Amino acid sequence: MRVTPARLSNWQQCPRKYRMTYLDRPTPPRAGARANATLGAVVHNALRAYFDLRVDQRSPERAAVLVREHWKSDGFAGPEQAAEYRERAQEWVRGYVAELPPADTPVAVERWVSAPAGSIIAEGRVDRIDERDGELVVVDYKTGRYGLSVSDARDSLALGLYALAVRKQFHRTCRRVELHHLPTGTVASWVHTAESLAALRERAEQLAAEFQSAADELSFGGDPEALFPVRTGRHCSWCEFRSHCAEGKQAAPDLPSWSALEA
Repeated sequence: MRVTPARLSNWQQCPRKYRMTYLDRPTPPRAGARANATLGAVVHNALRAYFDLRVDQRSPERAAVLVREHWKSDGFAGPEQAAEYRERAQEWVRGYVAELPPADTPVAVERWVSAPAGSIIAEGRVDRIDERDGELVVVDYKTGRYGLSVSDARDSLALGLYALAVRKQFHRTCRRVELHHLPTGTVASWVHTAESLAALRERAEQLAAEFQSAADELSFGGDPEALFPVRTGRHCSWCEFRSHCAEGKQAAPDLPSWSALEA
C-alpha cells in the first residue's frame, strides 16, 4: 500500500472525509480556498524559489521579494487583510533566511520521496532535506498560529515516514527530523532511534491496514456509512466537504475562510 501523510491524517481525522477524498467518484465538490492554506503555500513556494537561486543571489531581502512574487490572496477577507499577511509572511521569511548560512545548499527541496517501509510504501513531498555531520535531516516548514514542541516532532507520523523513505531512497542515515515554525523563528527537533522509527512505521501500517480493509469491503458492496463513519469535532468547521455532511454542519459552526489565521 502506498501511504502518504495526507492519507493517514485524513483517515485519523474522519473516515468519511477519507472516503470522499480518495474513493468517491466523482469526487464531491470541495469548499473554496482557506487563507491559512494559501499563506502556507506562498511561504513554501518562496523558500523553494530562494534555494533555486545561485548562492551569490541569496539574501534576506531577496527572500522577502520572493514572497511578494509568489503571493496569492485566495481565502482572505479582502485586500487589506491580504496585504497585512503578505507583509507578515515577508518578515517571517526574511528573518528565517537571515539565520541560514547563505552558502549552504540543501540536498533536496520539495522532493518527492517513495520507498518500502515494512508492509507499506512510505511516500510524500519533503519540504527540505539537509546534510549535517554526514547525516540527512528532514525539515518541514510550518506557518500555523501556534508554536511547536519537541513532542510534535517526535510523534509526527509524517516526519517519521519521510525519514524512513529518505533513508531508503538516498541510502544514507536519516535520524533527525525538524519542524521550522516561521512565525516564531523556532525549531522543534527530534533524533529518532531505530526503535522509535519502527514504532511510527508500525502505527502507519496499522492505520493503512484499516483504511485499505474498509476500501476493499466497499468495493465488494459494503455500506459506505458503516465502513467510513463520520468523526465530528471542531475540525468540521474547516472541512472542505462540509457542505456534503449534515453531521459536520451540526457539530461545529460554519466559519469564514480566514478564521484560522492568527488573531
